[in-house]
Amino acid sequence: MTAPSVVPVIPQEVQREISSLRTKLFYGFGSIAFGVKDNGFSYFLLIFYNQVVGLPAFWVGSAIAIALAVDAFVDPVIGQISDNWHSRLGRRHPFMYGAAVPVAIGYWFVWNPPAGWSQNALFYYLIAIAIAVRSVIAVYEIPSTALVAELTPDYDQRTSFFSYRFLFGWLGGLAMQLLAYGVFLVPSLHYRVGLQNPVGYSRYGLTASLMMVAAIVISAAGTQKFVRYFVTVPRRSVPFRQVLKEMGESLNHRSFIVLSISALFSSVAAGTLAALNNYFNVFFWGLSSGQIFLLSLTVVASPIVAIFVSTPLSRAIGKKRAAIAFWISSTVFGWIPMGARLLDLFPRNGAPVLMPLLIFFTTIATMLSISSSVTISSMLADVVEDSQRKTGRRSEGLFFSANSFILKAISGSGALMAGVLLALAHFPAKANPATLDPEIPRQLALFYMPSVFALYAIALVCLSFYRIDRGTHEENLRVLAEAAARSAPGDVT
Repeated sequence: MTAPSVVPVIPQEVQREISSLRTKLFYGFGSIAFGVKDNGFSYFLLIFYNQVVGLPAFWVGSAIAIALAVDAFVDPVIGQISDNWHSRLGRRHPFMYGAAVPVAIGYWFVWNPPAGWSQNALFYYLIAIAIAVRSVIAVYEIPSTALVAELTPDYDQRTSFFSYRFLFGWLGGLAMQLLAYGVFLVPSLHYRVGLQNPVGYSRYGLTASLMMVAAIVISAAGTQKFVRYFVTVPRRSVPFRQVLKEMGESLNHRSFIVLSISALFSSVAAGTLAALNNYFNVFFWGLSSGQIFLLSLTVVASPIVAIFVSTPLSRAIGKKRAAIAFWISSTVFGWIPMGARLLDLFPRNGAPVLMPLLIFFTTIATMLSISSSVTISSMLADVVEDSQRKTGRRSEGLFFSANSFILKAISGSGALMAGVLLALAHFPAKANPATLDPEIPRQLALFYMPSVFALYAIALVCLSFYRIDRGTHEENLRVLAEAAARSAPGDVT
């Protein structure tokens, strides 16, 4: 039997400080790093290596998918190690500090591939650098995300913490997206389409790298002082075989499994749209760089509004019902414009009313999607105590390593599927919007919609099998508190 964890007594004033807005801001600020990286991988990586570097779209998607396969092995190892790490900085913070500079260096190299290399060489370069960046960001993201389960056991506070994490993640990604459209990837004398301007990508990579370093260091430093109040796990020396056995026991948890399967399918669907977003904006909707910038600017309101709707609804009707409601509503709002266009019921490209309609539907759909993601992440945090009650071990890092893997699947499997759909639609590399056959982007949309619908339908069915509600979580906390009192009578400080 695993030795019990040590639960420090936390003074009331410290509990209030942990739950304060200041702490949530510090905690959430670090997700800017992941948001910047994920936005770049999701929205710009495919179009950069396809339309600028000149690699076939299917090659790019395959390279990212290969990197994702490596993540499947790396992420759980990072989670397990951080769960059992001992240092004066705590279990999580050494990894967070250590990832800052390597993440920035690797991300710069993503957008500055070697000149003059063959397509085969660039393909392997993309695989290598994508693996490196994904692995190093996991060293930060997994321990950082796992902090939620240590900062608070409260059912509703966890949703609040995650709302700030998603807020800064989206704001970081959107900030770089706005800089890309408005500053770096603008049309020039030689490049009529800003997204095909290679010089802009190099400047974009440098700016993004600096943002990532700052976000990681500030967030880690801002939450450092609470480490002494976190649960302390006993030091253990166990064989590697036993480690693997314990990982399997923890991950063999029904609610965790259904959450993971649901998130994988939905992430592939969302990642497909993210990878194809610029293709649809430029070639399907006929938007200029300025219009894309405006559309991205208005979406900034989405994560801000999500803070004010995700926690209250999950408190009122429960996390699972709230997540499903947000999810379905987001899908409806997100698909109306493209579905209506395919049925010839949406304004033509260039019409004055087109941009206001796209802004309205995109902003609402994004806000609802973020709210759903916030709620689902909070549901994952509640798995920690449910698993601890069954196994006797706290495995925050291990569970959230799956969360990291799932989020990175957005720019991995989604990019691969996007590459397949582009190939099916016979979409050419380095295409010119002025001369491209309009039937090609239409075919792309026709391939896209049913494929993504099937993925979302499977994900929603899986989510319905999640079983931890407020009552279950509070009972888990009660049982664990009683077990801790029996194992360590008296005041544990």
